[in-house]
Amino acid sequence: MTSPDEEPKQENKERPTRRRGDFFGISALASALLSGLAGERLSQSLDSGGWVRVLGLSLTLIFLLIWAIYYAPTVVAAYQRRRRGNAAVIVSPALNTAAEEAEQWTIALGSDAGGMAAAEWYSLNEPRLRELLQSEKPREGIADDFARICDALEIWYLRRSDPGPLLEMSELLKAVADACGRRDLAELAAARAATAYRLMGDLESATNRLGVSDNVATHSRTAAALTTRRQVERALLHLAHAEQSPSGNERDDLVLNARDRLDDARLNRPGPDLAAEVAIYINRAIVHLYQQDAEAALDQLRPAVARARAAGDVSGQAHALELTGVAAWMQRSPHEAKRWWRHAEHLYSEIDEREGRARCLQHLGSAEVAAGRLARARNLLEQSALLRTSESELLTKYLDAARETGTPPVIVDDGRAAVAAGWIRRMVGRVRDHFVLDR
Repeated sequence: MTSPDEEPKQENKERPTRRRGDFFGISALASALLSGLAGERLSQSLDSGGWVRVLGLSLTLIFLLIWAIYYAPTVVAAYQRRRRGNAAVIVSPALNTAAEEAEQWTIALGSDAGGMAAAEWYSLNEPRLRELLQSEKPREGIADDFARICDALEIWYLRRSDPGPLLEMSELLKAVADACGRRDLAELAAARAATAYRLMGDLESATNRLGVSDNVATHSRTAAALTTRRQVERALLHLAHAEQSPSGNERDDLVLNARDRLDDARLNRPGPDLAAEVAIYINRAIVHLYQQDAEAALDQLRPAVARARAAGDVSGQAHALELTGVAAWMQRSPHEAKRWWRHAEHLYSEIDEREGRARCLQHLGSAEVAAGRLARARNLLEQSALLRTSESELLTKYLDAARETGTPPVIVDDGRAAVAAGWIRRMVGRVRDHFVLDR
């Protein structure tokens, strides 16, 4: 908001500009009048005023042209302001109401304060919110409410590992951003599309969309948070490339690049925020698990659990405990690993986070397969399959092993692949919590 002291300064800066523009306009008028008067006088006395009129008209046209060019940006800016002002009047009460409601439930989602109720609300209302976004015609008056609903739905889709609707929503937000000239929303839409493409496995498109987000980056109040998001997304892209790379220097370099990007995100995050800290700690732990360094991963997971508990973030706490179990398994402590996975599964069930429960049940089932307890393994793995919204190749292999021979699938890289296939998918959603809700 502009202060009263700043308004006169702005007006003072504009006055010399106006005076210079007025000079050309007045000059054009004076030139026209004087050329007409001089031409008339000369024609009366010397009968040779024609060339004076031509010269005067030429000067008049030149001054008028300069005056028009000088004021063109001002006229265009005034037109755009008027257009934006008219568009802002055309609001959508239904969209505003839905945005307020979704934002309130988002605060509770994944927390110890109504997390289960929030998950149930989203399950029932997500189709309605999505249809509302699809039916709205892009215009300036709806931009902020539209973006707030997109923010809320993104958390839900990431929680469910559902990239299809996430990509569609990013395209809808881009259309609104283009219609009203909101570069900040275009920047966010491109970053969100990058996340969706990464979850789909299209790493090239994800990288391209991140570049688009960089190119339209603004200096708005959400700019620092969006920069942090891109750094985390690049880290996850490096990890995704590492998953697809054979063991060796290339994979090691990708993991190191991911760690560097996470360090940048940790150092440059906008202000103190427990949710952002939890997310970055967990991501750094994932990097150490890729590097087969369980102890270093635990050094990141312990503060993650503490901060998540302090913030009332049950989802973050559960995920940190899940990965603590992975680290214990890598340290050849199966009983401790299963204890952490049971604890994490219980926390996920309290907030109805089904993908998290499915992963923990898969960990527990695979451990039972390894121990030769096939009946128990089948029960756990079948529960995991029922909860999943997408197929898991590793889960299918363990189920086949439990139902047939009991021989676990051959796993290269020992501990790293023991982590469920989707364990890094949801982390960028946790980092985004600290900026998109503060619109």
